[in-house]
Amino acid sequence: MEFKSKKKVRLGDLLVEDGFITDQQLKLALSEQVSTGKKIGQTLVDLGFIEEEQLMKVQATQLGVDVCEPAALEIQPDVVNLLSESLARRYRVIPISSNGTEVTLAMSDPTDIFAIDELRNSIGKTIKPVVAREREIMDVIDRVYKNEAALSSIASELETELGFEAEEEIELDGDLDDDASDAPVVRLIQSIFEDALSMRASDIHIEPDEHVLRIRFRVDGVLHEKIMKEKRVASALVMRLKIMASLDISEKRKPQDGRFPINTKIKNVDVRISTLPTQYGESVVMRILDQSALKLNLAEIGMPEHVLRRFEILIQRPHGIILVTGPTGSGKTTTLYSALTQLNKPGVKIITAEDPVEYRLPRIQQVQVNEKIELTFTSVLRSALRQDPDIVLVGEIRDQATSEIALKAAMTGHLVLSTLHTNDAISSAIRLVDMGAPAYLVSASVNAVLAQRLVRKNCEKCLEDYTPSDMEMGWLVTIADGRSTFDFDHAQFKHSPGCRVCNNSGYYGRIGAYELLEMTKPLQDKLRQNDMAGFAREAYRDPDYETLAMCALRYAFKGIISVKEVFALATSLADHSAE
Repeated sequence: MEFKSKKKVRLGDLLVEDGFITDQQLKLALSEQVSTGKKIGQTLVDLGFIEEEQLMKVQATQLGVDVCEPAALEIQPDVVNLLSESLARRYRVIPISSNGTEVTLAMSDPTDIFAIDELRNSIGKTIKPVVAREREIMDVIDRVYKNEAALSSIASELETELGFEAEEEIELDGDLDDDASDAPVVRLIQSIFEDALSMRASDIHIEPDEHVLRIRFRVDGVLHEKIMKEKRVASALVMRLKIMASLDISEKRKPQDGRFPINTKIKNVDVRISTLPTQYGESVVMRILDQSALKLNLAEIGMPEHVLRRFEILIQRPHGIILVTGPTGSGKTTTLYSALTQLNKPGVKIITAEDPVEYRLPRIQQVQVNEKIELTFTSVLRSALRQDPDIVLVGEIRDQATSEIALKAAMTGHLVLSTLHTNDAISSAIRLVDMGAPAYLVSASVNAVLAQRLVRKNCEKCLEDYTPSDMEMGWLVTIADGRSTFDFDHAQFKHSPGCRVCNNSGYYGRIGAYELLEMTKPLQDKLRQNDMAGFAREAYRDPDYETLAMCALRYAFKGIISVKEVFALATSLADHSAE
């Protein structure tokens, strides 16, 4: 049955009539709406006058419509194609089903009868509205209107153009952000980035093969592949990206690195690009640096409370060195930047040496390392100490010279933050000694080591209870190592079998597993004696020390991650320790 309204229904009036907001709050919201241009319902939620759940229930009750979660639905392509993307975005709606004469639309504001009228005329069917969260509708729009067919269509168009024009002469100039540019290569890049952002990808890999072009997106640490048969577009695509990053387009034999900003329909981001000559052409990897999504707050990055509390105390010390360790992509940069953000005050001088500078931070003097001109971590650190800093961040300790300068700076009244590529917290202090730094200097300078990994979270949309097998339970007990704080009787193990929201993977998003080792006096004594085996034994005896696998196990107890993910982390750590 078609949704009908005998008169114009105003959401604000409904909320006042039912006592959810006052007349004064409605007036304030209407005034705010003029400047923001948002819907009145979203404006009321943003101002804190009403909860989003309450808003949806009022709309559903008063209008006699259902509430739905479109992100959890399997929306068929033929249903999506009933409505153009421009109208879907304009009115914040998404078609979710159709029975031939009627189409069900998820709407953020089902009281908008003018939108319903226009949508009915556009679709040519009667409209049945259901109410849904606006942000969920927009997420679904980003997902369903971008697909491989669209990418392939643009790539085919570009390949046809390449058939008539020389590669060097194809239209590669112009601004990618200029909507007036209709060059296929520009639209192809725009589509790739919008696809990546809608998938929450952290990296884009463009890899030419012998017969195809592979485009892979890294989502939650795992690569997802799209294969394009139009391999000939690879060179034009790479050339355009090199122009955007101000790289040398004539140089195809050497690796190059650069950076550029890009504006898309979804959001504006910075991109770090790296090119590498391979057998079938240049391979490109682009890291998406999304400043808007970056949580530079220690309390918001997911660090467990007992680790957070101790880490916040450690970074307030006036001198000493704090190391953050883990493999590439484990979130070290986010942790360090969050610490700097908390320490960044008008009365504190902070200098960083980074390779590369990923995010720009106000008031902090950030230096980009450039080894081509001998601007190394060591030389930057030497010069930085002459600038009277209170806090110094060294992007990475790679050699003996850098480690000794950093350690001496920590001893002479500076707080030093840095990273190491080691497996866990215990091996970090040992690695410094192996690099050639004197054991007594490491013992006197290092305050703590924080090791971290990113583990995949269960998808909340398809979450189910899980009972570990006897073998799995035996492994979990081994990981707990007899600690009395692990209560297996009250564990709430969960797993997710997979759904549309998580692309049938069972995972959605990641959370950090952390391992914090504070340098106590017994640990310092073992280091000073160069007793590395004794240092490791002493660390495990510390009741405050918990391994990365133990942290992951605590997440599994709460149903945040799966038992399988705990084993994956524990196995990875064991494999590295055996090397």
